[in-house]
Amino acid sequence: MATVKEIPAKLVAELRARTGAGMMDCKKALEETAGDLEKAVDVLRRTGAAKADKRAGREASEGLIGSYVHHDGRIGVLVEVNCETDFVARTDDFRTLVKELALHIASAKPLAVRTEDLSPEVVERERKVYEAQVVEQKKPEHIRGKIIEGMMKKFYEEHVLLEQKFVKDDTRTVGDLVREVAAKTGEKVHVRRFVRFERGGN
Repeated sequence: MATVKEIPAKLVAELRARTGAGMMDCKKALEETAGDLEKAVDVLRRTGAAKADKRAGREASEGLIGSYVHHDGRIGVLVEVNCETDFVARTDDFRTLVKELALHIASAKPLAVRTEDLSPEVVERERKVYEAQVVEQKKPEHIRGKIIEGMMKKFYEEHVLLEQKFVKDDTRTVGDLVREVAAKTGEKVHVRRFVRFERGGN
């Protein structure tokens, strides 16, 4: 394994530019991955996500309201994303995140930001449909519960904003995107709410 001394300063600087992580964190990640830049990015994403979880209890009352209107005026979106300081709200990373979220919401039509934000009536209706389906398909009783939970998980992944695959990169969820910006900025980043309008819709 490479040691810290063997990691070129140029590589550390490149990793820092890509991730926004601290110098020592970048050195450590490169040492851990024997100087592999891509693997080091993954290490920092994981540790950044862990740090973001620790920030979960902090107050996030700054931020931006972003908007997106489709070129033909058919779809419009407003989304509020919060962070802890006005300084972070003005950064390119945060502003880009807000824009990307508005675009994603216009395209992917989520029903809620988080699973717990879904209306209980919607969740119950879906569950009843899936229960009826497994009975009709004559699935063995002892595995029906597991099948239904799997179907509910897929429903959440398709209809809950933070669980959805990001429209521009389906290797990441929207939640991953938010956590990455939180890791990069060092602040709690919180998608508070959104509203999506579609011409002629409800």
